[in-house]
Amino acid sequence: MIVVTGTGNIGRPLIESLVAAGQEVTAVSRRPTTLPDGARHASGDLADPAGLAPALEGADRMFLMAPDPTLPVAELVRTARSAGVERIVLLSSQRATSRGDDPFLAGLERTVTTEAPEWTVLRPGGFASNALLWAESVRSARTVRAPFGDVPLPPIDPADIAAAAAAALLEDAHLGRHYTLNGPEALTPRAQTAAIAAALGEDVRFVEQTREEAFAELSQFWPPAVVDRTLDALGTPTEDERTPSPDTALALGRSPRTFDDWVARHVGAFS
Repeated sequence: MIVVTGTGNIGRPLIESLVAAGQEVTAVSRRPTTLPDGARHASGDLADPAGLAPALEGADRMFLMAPDPTLPVAELVRTARSAGVERIVLLSSQRATSRGDDPFLAGLERTVTTEAPEWTVLRPGGFASNALLWAESVRSARTVRAPFGDVPLPPIDPADIAAAAAAALLEDAHLGRHYTLNGPEALTPRAQTAAIAAALGEDVRFVEQTREEAFAELSQFWPPAVVDRTLDALGTPTEDERTPSPDTALALGRSPRTFDDWVARHVGAFS
């Protein structure tokens, strides 16, 4: 059995892929949710590893998404191992190596790679789905407001992260690998806005924010420390953060999806 933590824009397509592959899947989240036929839901909180033991019973593989630095990751991994989990596929972040300034990510990766007999670490960059933060302003005013309008980055489709996770859970070829995942092309926010406009068949205006304006807006959704790190990466990306990674095709066995493809599948959110 495979346990998947999280049922959002990575967890859900991952669950669908695993069920389609004939796997027995348990999805763990704090709130009940509708899942594909063949998957079961278990209520659980990663902050309470002991409480996850029933959900982990009978599992031998696990997809671990633990983005909160306050989570007791070491205890969580020990609980999984005690339940019989042998393989852990960890969702980390490109920041673990591109900047080297995140002790939480370093500790998270170290815990999994030392405690789990079988492991794969996925390090995605920025998500294409971050563009959904613009959806309301595009719908209401055909406007995108974002900082650093001319700084290009290669956004990764979350469906590709899910596909890489599915491959790592099911195929031995990915064991012991760290994969940096991003999209096939570096695009500026202006270019992403143009892609949304093309999909809609209407003009969409780009308005460049200052860093201070972006900080105030993003702080409504994310903790201030996360917003600061995000804006650093968006405004002054490292060379690694700017460059499409060859790891993505290795993890997927194919080329990654384009931002245009992601927009085409989600254009309804901007309509």
